[in-house]
Amino acid sequence: MSDGVRCMWMRGGTSKGGYFLAENLPADTAARDAFLLRVMGSPDPRQIDGMGGSDPLTSKIAVVNKSEREGVDVDYLFLQVFVDQPIVTDSQNCGNILAGVGPFAIERGLVEAKDGTTDVRIFMVNTDQLAIATVSTPGGKVNYEGDASIDGVPGTSAPQPIIFEDTAGSTCGALLPTGNESDTVEGVEVTMIDNGMPCVVMSAEDMGITGDETPEELEANDELRAKLEAIRLKCGPLMNLGDVKEKSVPKMTMVSRAKNGGCVSTRTFIPHRCHKAIGVLGAVSVGTACMMKSGPAAKIAKIPDGNPKTLSVEHPTGEFSVVATLDDKGELVSAGVLRTARKLMDGVVF
Repeated sequence: MSDGVRCMWMRGGTSKGGYFLAENLPADTAARDAFLLRVMGSPDPRQIDGMGGSDPLTSKIAVVNKSEREGVDVDYLFLQVFVDQPIVTDSQNCGNILAGVGPFAIERGLVEAKDGTTDVRIFMVNTDQLAIATVSTPGGKVNYEGDASIDGVPGTSAPQPIIFEDTAGSTCGALLPTGNESDTVEGVEVTMIDNGMPCVVMSAEDMGITGDETPEELEANDELRAKLEAIRLKCGPLMNLGDVKEKSVPKMTMVSRAKNGGCVSTRTFIPHRCHKAIGVLGAVSVGTACMMKSGPAAKIAKIPDGNPKTLSVEHPTGEFSVVATLDDKGELVSAGVLRTARKLMDGVVF
């Protein structure tokens, strides 16, 4: 790879990372991962010798190829490159990096753009799910400029609605992998849930915090971090994830009552750093936990009337709106979100 590899660096939602065509990366997984670790500069807390930004949210990779699946435009594999460990994992999905996949696919000629907007049907390889991203393409070209804003990202960009289908149990095999809305782990009541992202939801109060703390304050709380990790390691096997010591799932979300008129307030560890916002599919899973009949989130959530329901999931830098559509039985049919993306660089990385 000494001659470099073509890639595009993009912000997708509240994350950013490298977007590659699958054909441009080594077919051998070990060789691919070694190259990506070098690209990001891992393992190193500063990632000084690579493109990573010393944060899990800026150390991400999308691998994209034209799909051979019926009714699908492209396949998307998400890879999380750890910052301070030599680990590249595909054990989770990423709905933020997903926001850049549609524009990238059009830019690389995998999908033909229409005048106005272009729907890109994306198969998420990590979780065998389908997402439909609506990309702004006036004049048949990708447009990144617009008046849509999302909390956690400064300025405005072109709006990109994304609809998810069949997200329940995407990784764990069931929406509620233990079959229960509420379980007790390490003496703490939790909801173990997977509606696109495996999450463990618990009360902030039960974890000894208010839920108003900054991510920096929570990361400095060694007792809290140790307790969260003990719960996470116990929940892994219960969620059909096996030993999660070196995995980036499940995510750990502490909930408290909404402070700004939303559904619920959150503080999420992903899993060892506190998220400055909340992940797309993490928000979908937490929003779903809010609509349960029992559990830590259900006890405090404010659920709006009507169908579909817009659930405002508050986080340290704002809120994330999840639009949930229910069937006649009150069960979740689909979940949609609004994201934005921006092309940052197109070139060759070494």
